[in-house]
Amino acid sequence: MHAVGSLIDLIRERGPVTVAAFMDLALYHPAFGYYARAARRSGRAGDFFTSVDVGPLFGELLAVQFAEMFELVGDARGPSLHADLIEAGAGNGRLALDVLNGLERRAPHVLSRVALHLVEASAAARAEHLAVLGAHAARLTSSRAELPERFAGVLFANELLDAFPVHQVAMHGDELREIYVEEHGGALRTREGALSDERLASHFDALDVSLAPGSIAEVSLAAIDWVAEAARRLERGFMVFVDYGHPARELYSVTHSQGTLTSFSKHQATGPENAPVPLWLNRPGEQDLTSHVDFTSVQRAAEAEGMNTIALLDQTYFVLGILTEGSQGSNRENLEKPENLRALKTLLMPGGLGSTMKVLILGKRVGVPALKGCSYRVRIT
Repeated sequence: MHAVGSLIDLIRERGPVTVAAFMDLALYHPAFGYYARAARRSGRAGDFFTSVDVGPLFGELLAVQFAEMFELVGDARGPSLHADLIEAGAGNGRLALDVLNGLERRAPHVLSRVALHLVEASAAARAEHLAVLGAHAARLTSSRAELPERFAGVLFANELLDAFPVHQVAMHGDELREIYVEEHGGALRTREGALSDERLASHFDALDVSLAPGSIAEVSLAAIDWVAEAARRLERGFMVFVDYGHPARELYSVTHSQGTLTSFSKHQATGPENAPVPLWLNRPGEQDLTSHVDFTSVQRAAEAEGMNTIALLDQTYFVLGILTEGSQGSNRENLEKPENLRALKTLLMPGGLGSTMKVLILGKRVGVPALKGCSYRVRIT
């Protein structure tokens, strides 16, 4: 059955739904959702491009940082204990493979203790995990849609938080209204209504930010709840999120007064825009939907569960820190290969992935260590 027509029919049956509910259907419906129907959506042949698509170098650089983190976790747990490595939003396992290969080359003593957990909503992507991991398949402890119940080690996610559903709200004078999606004449359109969740009413006051009259904004209660739950389940260790977004004061400023909800198809963005019918409503289930991350709310959710914010910085400075502290000898020779030099340029490029992507590092029961990835400069642009 065609995804677009099927999802429109579902919304007709349910009546007006929040933008968050629309995104959940369009992205994650088990039969018709954009992510559910394919194991891979990124890359030159896909709809968008991530640091993983640059090549294996990104995973190898992460491996340098993760090896240091595992050593710090192991100091209090004993070297013989296993170390959990959890990738959330793992896709088909490509990034995890690059990280494991990096650990094999740079820190085999750490790799020998790693228990890998891949968390992925798409059954099609999960079905590829063992084949993609290849020689590292024996390290795969779990492949499922949910986080492990308890874990200690490192949880990481690359461009996951931006894909959580968002509530969209509009400020009219001093009244906050929520935007809903409804079916009309065989197509979709938006309408305004009362707030669907009481947390939306106090969200901006809690952040000490004000929305300008006439502005539109997104709030990802799902991302906040997920991060809080991940922090609760983490007994000791680190969480590393690589994504695009801003601290709340910038995200909810006049610079983003029309919100950041955007669709991607064939590497073309179709929003945000001020239009009677937003273009992100087009072709539900056949295009990516994404919104910039509110890093302030993510940090607060984790900190409320006992975590410390270690750093929030541009990917450029994170990578430069790892290169400064973690590349010597044969590792530097590998880095200087032409294909890796090209990949490095892409990862560092200001105005591209280097400054667009931010790295948020959080720790629990590990203090606030001076990590390699934070050794060059902790700066966000």
